Amino acid sequence: MDREETQKRIREYFDSREEDMVRDIFRLMRIDSLKSEPLPGMPFGEKCAKVLEEAEKIARALGFPVTNYDNYAVAIDLNDKPSRLDLLAHLDVVPAAGQVWEATEPFAPVLKEGIIYGRGSADDKGPAMAALYAMAAVRDLGVPLGYNVRLILGADEESGSSDIAYYYKKEQPAAMTFSPDSDFPVINCEKGGYWSGFSGTFPAEEHPVLAEFHGGDRGNAVPAQGWMRLQGVDADQVTALCRRIDKDTGVWFQVSRDGKDCVVRAAGTGAHASVPETGNNGVTALLRVLRSLGVKGEGGTKAVMALAKMFPHGEFYGESAGVAMEDKKCGKLTLGLNVLHFDGVKVEGRIDCRTPLCATDENVAQVLRRKFEAAGLLLGEEHICPAHYVPEDSPFVQTLLRCYEQYTGKKGYCISTGGMTYTHHVENGVAFGCAFPGQDNRMHGADEWVSLADLKLSGSIFAQVMAEICAEESPVTVQIGLRVYRADRAKA
Repeated sequence: MDREETQKRIREYFDSREEDMVRDIFRLMRIDSLKSEPLPGMPFGEKCAKVLEEAEKIARALGFPVTNYDNYAVAIDLNDKPSRLDLLAHLDVVPAAGQVWEATEPFAPVLKEGIIYGRGSADDKGPAMAALYAMAAVRDLGVPLGYNVRLILGADEESGSSDIAYYYKKEQPAAMTFSPDSDFPVINCEKGGYWSGFSGTFPAEEHPVLAEFHGGDRGNAVPAQGWMRLQGVDADQVTALCRRIDKDTGVWFQVSRDGKDCVVRAAGTGAHASVPETGNNGVTALLRVLRSLGVKGEGGTKAVMALAKMFPHGEFYGESAGVAMEDKKCGKLTLGLNVLHFDGVKVEGRIDCRTPLCATDENVAQVLRRKFEAAGLLLGEEHICPAHYVPEDSPFVQTLLRCYEQYTGKKGYCISTGGMTYTHHVENGVAFGCAFPGQDNRMHGADEWVSLADLKLSGSIFAQVMAEICAEESPVTVQIGLRVYRADRAKA
C-alpha cells in the first residue's frame, strides 16, 4: 500500500470512528484529574489515579495491552515487537476554579458545531485519544509493521513531570519520541531555564517610604497585579506620576489614601513566563513608580530598589541583569521578576529565566547570583536546566515534517519554544501537535476547546508517522545514547 493509498484509508478510518473517539475523550474529560495529596497507591491523588484507570479501560476495550506503572503512568503497546517510537501525553489538568466558563462547565464536555469544549480538550486528553486511535487505525488497517509504538500516559505533567521521570527509571526510551502536547509543525528546540526563589532579611528601618510591597504568586506566570504601601509621600504627586506611567506602559494604577499612608495598586496583563513580552508586568510597573519617585533607603528598601534597577519595566531579555544572549536555534534568553513580597523586614520572590543553547551556569546562574548577592539577596538554585535540541535535518524530524505536509498541504518547519514538554530530557524527543499554527485553544483558561476536525487530522498524521517509522523496512533510523531523565523542576 503506497503513501497516498495509506493516507486515504487513514482519513476514512477516522471518519468512521469519530463518534467512538469523542465518546472516549469525554470519558476522560469528565474526571477532574487535578493533582491532589497522595494516597496509598495513588501518588497524585484519587482523581489522577481514576483517570489513568479510565484510560486503561479505554485502551483494553480497543484491544491493546496496558502496563500500569504504579499509578504514575500507563503504557499502551501497539504490538509485541521491538520498540521504535514512543508517544508521551498526559491526563492531569490545571485548576478550573475561579474561571468564568460560558460554553459549558469545565468537566461537563460538550461538542458544539464541531468544537469540543471543556478542561483537557486540548491539553492533553483530546490529543492523547487522537494518538490512541492512530494506533488503532494502523492496526485495524493492517499496515505491516516491524516495530512497536508505545503510548505513555502520565498524570503529573502540569506539576513537575515526576510521573514520566518515574517511568524512565523503569524503562528506556525508544529511538524516537514525540509528544502531542504542543504545536505543529515540529518543536525541535526547547529553551532551558533557571527558575529560582530569592530572599533576604534586613533590620527594620525607622522611617521607611516603602512599607510594604506585594505582587505575583507563581514563578512561571507574568503577574498582572501588585500593590505597595508608601509612607510620607504626597498622594497627589504619586497619582500624577502614575498617570504618566499609565500612558507610557498601559498598566492601570489606582492610588488611594489609607490614613497617612498611600496605597498604590497596579493592574497589567498576565502571561506565561515563557513569552513575557505578551504580558504587562504589574510588579515591575510598581517598581518603575518607585524609581521615578526616587525612593531611597537602607536594608529591605535598598534591596527592592536594586531589583527595580535589575528588572526595568518592559525589559524582557536580561540586559540590565547582565545575562542577555541568544543563538540561532533557540533565540533570545528571557528573564522576568514574577513574584516579589516585602513586609518591611523580609524580601522574597521568584525569577523565571528561559535560556538558549549557549547558556551555562557560568554565564547565567553565577552572574545572577552575584547580582542578587550585591543586593543582599540569596538565590536558591545553583544550576540552570540546559536547553533541548534535535537537529532539523535528522531523519526523524524530516519524517514528521513530511507527514505534516502530506496531510495539511502546508509547508512544514521547525519551531523553538520557551516552554518545556515531556520530551525535554528525552534523547531525540520533540513536540509534534496538536495545535495548528495560529490557533489559541485557551489552554489553562476558561472555555478551553479543540476542533474535532483538527483532532481527526492530527490522529491521521500520527498514524502516517507510525506507518513510516515502524514499517518492517523503514528507512528512518536513529542512533541514540542513553540520557538520564531528570524531574528537578517546577512546571515550566
